[in-house]
Amino acid sequence: MDTKDVLHELRTKAGLSQDELAEKIFVTRQAVSRWENGETVPGTDTLKLLSELFNVSINTLLGSPQKLICQCCGMPLEGDIIGRNKDGSLNDDYCKWCYSDGTYTYHDMDDLLNVCVSHMVSEGFSEDQARNYMKQLLPTLDYWKNHDELGDGGKFEEFKKQLIKEINSLDISGMPRLEKLNALVGRYVNLSYRLPSGSFVKFLDDDATYLGNQLEEGPGSERCFGVLANMDFILICTYGKEGSDPELVLYRKR
Repeated sequence: MDTKDVLHELRTKAGLSQDELAEKIFVTRQAVSRWENGETVPGTDTLKLLSELFNVSINTLLGSPQKLICQCCGMPLEGDIIGRNKDGSLNDDYCKWCYSDGTYTYHDMDDLLNVCVSHMVSEGFSEDQARNYMKQLLPTLDYWKNHDELGDGGKFEEFKKQLIKEINSLDISGMPRLEKLNALVGRYVNLSYRLPSGSFVKFLDDDATYLGNQLEEGPGSERCFGVLANMDFILICTYGKEGSDPELVLYRKR
């Protein structure tokens, strides 16, 4: 779609009149009308306000003229998987798995490569195909080409190590030792747990990025342990195939 069509669709879906949209982004109704008629397009500062208001990327507002990919893992950037800066604004260069709240979540290319390969294998690629493809792709992406400049001096990796140590020290019965934490987006792991009262509760924000992993419960068992954590909490659960029948084992504030 062209910018004029994108803006009209976003405005009407939000239930806003042209006057109401104009008031929210500090322009005149006539300016909004000209955008939607295709006579002009919003300036850079206004595009940023529109991006924040409608929770979409600037690339989307401009009709997606560029086919964007995450400059850390190579994933196509579409819809609501785009990462966010510390101020909450969208960053068109990264996905939520690789960049969250202004923090890069991967600092070891081999770790990311292994995660990407496992996902590609689950989608039908052979491991050799997936590994060869990612080995060629990752070094060409901006994040890895500029890793020394963009890195945080190892602070995030130290945080992950401390978190792993803290989780293992809980000594959860039957749970294998945790060795790695990967970036996970809330909506894909936000299971609903049944409380003793019979009601159900979810603990995660669908749009937030967490650290976690899945651990096999043990030989002969069809259940897995799920580990999720961030700066504020640790959550451990068990579940069956594809997240079925989840049971909360532990939820602890840090």
